[in-house]
Amino acid sequence: MAQFSHLDESGQVRMVDVTEKLVTVRTARARGRVRALPETLALIQTEKIAKGNPLEVARIAGIMAAKNTAGLIPLCHPLGLTHVDVRCELTREGIELEATATAEGKTGVEMEALAAVSVAALTIYDMCKAVDREMVITEIRLVEKTGGRSGHYLRKD
Repeated sequence: MAQFSHLDESGQVRMVDVTEKLVTVRTARARGRVRALPETLALIQTEKIAKGNPLEVARIAGIMAAKNTAGLIPLCHPLGLTHVDVRCELTREGIELEATATAEGKTGVEMEALAAVSVAALTIYDMCKAVDREMVITEIRLVEKTGGRSGHYLRKD
């Protein structure tokens, strides 16, 4: 049976002790997608969404989410991020999102990258829901991570 690092010997939830871990440069990249109607995408492309540019607002919201992940996910360690990048790209089917988070620390930044993509997607939904309640937030996933004891991970799809 798998050992969960967030459970102690008696099954109680705990924050993982990273005191003895080495400080390394850690990066994580996550992706997600917001599927939207063609009419919605046209409004975004022509900058006719009433609330403003959803891609720019989503980018800023994603950066803010990465910076505040420890306040959103109960057992995440607060990290001093050294860089966060969020990209939002219009495609025929919707908006492709990608976030990269970097820190020098004792624990990884996967949750920060995933939080950035998730909140960016939610922001796009919020800004466009008046014209498209059919939007679907989908495929939020870790794509790559580096640093730490487990080393490099690259998603195979």
